Amino acid sequence: MFDAIAARYDLLNHILSAGIDRRWRRRAIRSLQLTGRERLLDLCTGTADLAIAARKAVPGAARVVGVDFAAAMLRVAADKVQRGRQRASIALVRGDATRSPIASASVDAVTVAFGIRNVADLGAACDEMRRVLKPGGRLAILEFGIPTRPGVRAAYLWYFTHVLPRIGRLVSRHNAAYAYLPASVTAFASGDELVTILRQHDFLDVSAVPLTFGIVFLYTGKRG
Repeated sequence: MFDAIAARYDLLNHILSAGIDRRWRRRAIRSLQLTGRERLLDLCTGTADLAIAARKAVPGAARVVGVDFAAAMLRVAADKVQRGRQRASIALVRGDATRSPIASASVDAVTVAFGIRNVADLGAACDEMRRVLKPGGRLAILEFGIPTRPGVRAAYLWYFTHVLPRIGRLVSRHNAAYAYLPASVTAFASGDELVTILRQHDFLDVSAVPLTFGIVFLYTGKRG
C-alpha cells in the first residue's frame, strides 16, 4: 500500500494538512534541542521529510539515518536527498522499525513522524528505540490524534472520515490507502495511553503535547 502511494505521498500530506505538516516537523526537531553534533535515527522515514528537516534545522543533526520498509518510499526519499545535495549526511536504509540495522547506544536522537501507528509490534518498536539511543538520548514522535474539544472533534471527524479519504483516493489513485488512514488513527493508542507505554519501556520525562487542537500529538522522552 505504501509503495503504491509513494509518488504522490508528499503532495497529499501537504494538501490534506493545508501545509501545517511542515510546522509539526519543525516543532519535533526543536524539541530535541540539537547542537549540530548529533547522529539522529529517523524510523519509518517514508519519503524522508523529517530526516531532511533534521539536517536543515539550525542547529541540525550532523548525520541522519532514515529507515523504512517501503522500497518505493525510499526511492522518492533518495531523489529528494540527491536534489538537496544531502547524500553525504543522510543515509537511507531499508529495514524494520522493530529490528533496525543500527548499533546499540549509537545515536543521540530518534524520531518517528506519522509512522509509529503502522508498526505491528509497538512494544518491540519502543524497545528498539531505547536500544539504539545513547544514555540521555532524546526521542520525538509525531502521530495523529483525535481532538477532544467538542466542536473541533465533530468537524475533524467529519473531515477525517468523509473528505480526506475522497481526496486521497482522487490524488493517489489508490482506493484503500486513505481509508486506512482514519481507521488506523482511531485504533491507535494516543495521548496518555502512548505516554504510559513509553514509560513502561523505560523512557524518562515522557510527555504528550497536543498540536493544532489535538489533531497531532508530539511525544517526547529520553533514555535514562
